[in-house]
Amino acid sequence: MTSTEFTARLIAWYAQHARSLPWRGLNDPYAIWVSEIMLQQTRVEAVIPYFTRWMERFPTIQVLARSSEQEVLRMWEGLGYYSRARNLHRAARQVVDQMGGEFPRNLTDLIRLPGVGRYTASAIASIAFGMDTPALDGNIRRVLARLFNVTAPARSPQGERRLWELAAANLPPGKVGEYNQALMDLGATICTPQKPACDRCPIRQFCQARQLGVQEERPVKLQKPVTPHYIVTAAVIRSGEHVLLAQRPKNGLLGGLWEFPGGKLQTGENLIECLQREIREELGAEICVHQEIGVYRHAYTHFRVTLHAYHCSLKDGALPRPLQVEDLCWASLAALKDYPMGKIDRLIARDLIHQAKTQETGSPIHSVPASIHHLPAEQPC
Repeated sequence: MTSTEFTARLIAWYAQHARSLPWRGLNDPYAIWVSEIMLQQTRVEAVIPYFTRWMERFPTIQVLARSSEQEVLRMWEGLGYYSRARNLHRAARQVVDQMGGEFPRNLTDLIRLPGVGRYTASAIASIAFGMDTPALDGNIRRVLARLFNVTAPARSPQGERRLWELAAANLPPGKVGEYNQALMDLGATICTPQKPACDRCPIRQFCQARQLGVQEERPVKLQKPVTPHYIVTAAVIRSGEHVLLAQRPKNGLLGGLWEFPGGKLQTGENLIECLQREIREELGAEICVHQEIGVYRHAYTHFRVTLHAYHCSLKDGALPRPLQVEDLCWASLAALKDYPMGKIDRLIARDLIHQAKTQETGSPIHSVPASIHHLPAEQPC
């Protein structure tokens, strides 16, 4: 097999079967950069509406740079992996403040941007600027591992080196942007993780794994560790018509987002003791714990949580202070929509609003059953 043979067939297939995506065909490196960051660890179907809303609100890198981090996080809410949004914002300010608003056009400067690694820089360079540089995302990794029957685990150092070598060795000069996107689309629509549609693949006769009948065993995966499961509590503390929100530390999981304060259950504690301890440590305040609001389950990338949320009240004279959180604020139920939150806290907020409406209609709050929410695991692209 020569690179000319299979790349020519692949590009011809792409010309007829390329996915229609809102960032395709754009010459704007800013838009391509935003799409590539959003597509990290996230499926295309989930990204499309976020990309459309993002470009309506932040149509240029200058507009993004002038916006507040809280507004950026609010627009990103629900897409997950919030460090991506913070890095987009930081990088936009870096481009505007240090580069005169001109998006960098070489790999060295692209990789210096916050949140931009080797793959993202290569994708932007090849798609936006027509540079002959290889790219290696999850879809391309899978296609190449099957095409060349790579037996080393794809995510191991050895497998990663081999796949980058293969990506670089088969570039069609002058058409690398199309080639990289063709590999992405082939992996997303035909060379899928399970049950690849080999009979529809335009380069099936070149696929070494298919010839050996091991296509579903490639790429070779590293054994995953056991996923930890944590029990977590959260306090909905009221003051009149307002509830207390805590802003998470900006460096860390869900950094900069707002939440109902609480934390993880420790050995030997019950849920009430856990919540009282967490509020004491985070806010320096004592609370009374009342009715349970709901139980919420969610899977993150490397762990799962089951969260128990409770109505709470401050003990007389207690004054919350941001000891282990970024900030505190009292928010009305109507204003909760304006605070960027993670998925579980957004569900708690919606349940609070539902309970308030139930009370307005005359039903007592204790008649509203505790909610149980199962949130799907975040999926890679």
